[in-house]
Amino acid sequence: MSIDTFNLFLGVMSLIALFVFIALYFVKAGYGIFRTASWGVAISNKLAWILMEAPVFVVMYVMWIYSERRFEPVIFTFFLFFQIHYFQRAFIFPLLLKGKSKMPLAIMSMGVLFNLLNGYMQGKWIFYLAPETMYQSGWLTSPWFIIGTLLFFAGMLLNWQSDYIIRHLRKPGDTRHYLPQKGMYRYVTSANYFGEIVEWAGWAILTCSLSGLVFLWWTIANLVPRANAIWCRYREEFGDAVGERKRVFPFLY
Repeated sequence: MSIDTFNLFLGVMSLIALFVFIALYFVKAGYGIFRTASWGVAISNKLAWILMEAPVFVVMYVMWIYSERRFEPVIFTFFLFFQIHYFQRAFIFPLLLKGKSKMPLAIMSMGVLFNLLNGYMQGKWIFYLAPETMYQSGWLTSPWFIIGTLLFFAGMLLNWQSDYIIRHLRKPGDTRHYLPQKGMYRYVTSANYFGEIVEWAGWAILTCSLSGLVFLWWTIANLVPRANAIWCRYREEFGDAVGERKRVFPFLY
């Protein structure tokens, strides 16, 4: 794929994300607290998360292993950062899930498709299309890399902490819904989504790439409307207890 074709691909992905962003304000993605029978056949939440997230881990590994630049310090660092996130998301996070929730195959399939495209999008740029003069060793001391890395890992840790809080809201056997109160949940009702958005904003900055920016846009397009749906659901269920909490961006939205 030439750089012109790749940029066209990024443009199409960005446009699709815009449609997704708008659509998700009208249609609630049917997993988690919004799962209904109308979404069709569903499978174990744990299995679905593994099947949905593992493909991007594999795609990134395959693209890295066939790259002649794979052991260049900056390229290898990008690879490790990306794989740390998806190893946790594909092989650790699902096993920590509690309860017997299910995910519709339709939702899982859409997630698989996006992850395959995104793995290709990130790997193609970093391992094959980025100018050879761009990611030299000096990049590791550049403001882009330092600021982006701090945001990337701050967002990752916030996401992990928020997931931990959510997992421990219920005691074994309890099926009621609770309003999270700890950590960043004091400020927003979807702290886990805020962490993930910060993480991929960091990725876009540390790679200083259009592909990273498109991934950030997809993350926002997918998570911000869902955060709005969760906020509305909490308002209905818990009323004034939600207080001044925002949806996903502290003090803003």
